[in-house]
Amino acid sequence: MASGGIIGAVTTVLLVEDEPDLLGTLDYRLRREGYGTVLAPTGRAALDALAAEPVPDVVLLDLMLPDMSGLDVCRAIRRDPRTEAVPVLMLTARAEELDRVAGFEVGADDYVCKPFSVRELLLRIEARLRAARRAPEDGAGDAVVFGRLRLEPSQHRALVDGGEIVLTALEFRLLRALLGQPGVVHSRERLLEDVWGITADVTTRTVDTHVKRLRQKLGPCADYVETLRGVGYRWTARPGEGSGAGGRGRDGAPP
Repeated sequence: MASGGIIGAVTTVLLVEDEPDLLGTLDYRLRREGYGTVLAPTGRAALDALAAEPVPDVVLLDLMLPDMSGLDVCRAIRRDPRTEAVPVLMLTARAEELDRVAGFEVGADDYVCKPFSVRELLLRIEARLRAARRAPEDGAGDAVVFGRLRLEPSQHRALVDGGEIVLTALEFRLLRALLGQPGVVHSRERLLEDVWGITADVTTRTVDTHVKRLRQKLGPCADYVETLRGVGYRWTARPGEGSGAGGRGRDGAPP
């Protein structure tokens, strides 16, 4: 389909980028790969495109836009039930870890620093789309109940003591990765690959940040996530076993 047109049945990428040359380059390469594209040079244009029907399949989102922050656009995407599950890849020239962590904390799925290889970007898009398409299949089964926690993958819901806790898309995938293999140790590198889909351009400290936030949201179920010094994280094998003792931390930081 022509770039900037109405979103059609093909896999569509919403390009949110205020640099005309980069926007044109990405538009051309994506369409050559068979994607449909919708172009948005501002945050407001991005929100207008997201309000249209149907929603795009993936969003490439510049962090620094002329009218608003890409973080605010990402927050709006995650607040809207229509778009909350759409993969978001942040594009930015700001490579500091705090900036990357900020993007992940508002719900971004991946973070690509400029300048970047377009081929690598295409691979990251494909990885995010594969993960998004697997989600309905993975959630087709029954809900998972573990002690005081109930996980409903098909509804993308997690409940503690019957009350729903609000998780970002990344936090939900992190929870599923850990809960899906009770008693199995996950290194930080493995979690980056399993949760982000590929080896993301972030330090393993980002995993610690997300585990810390997940524990905070789990509240009385925080002890289900164990820290093993110098190794990684493990979902306790049975409810009530995660005591925080024996070298296990609860704050998500490396012990």
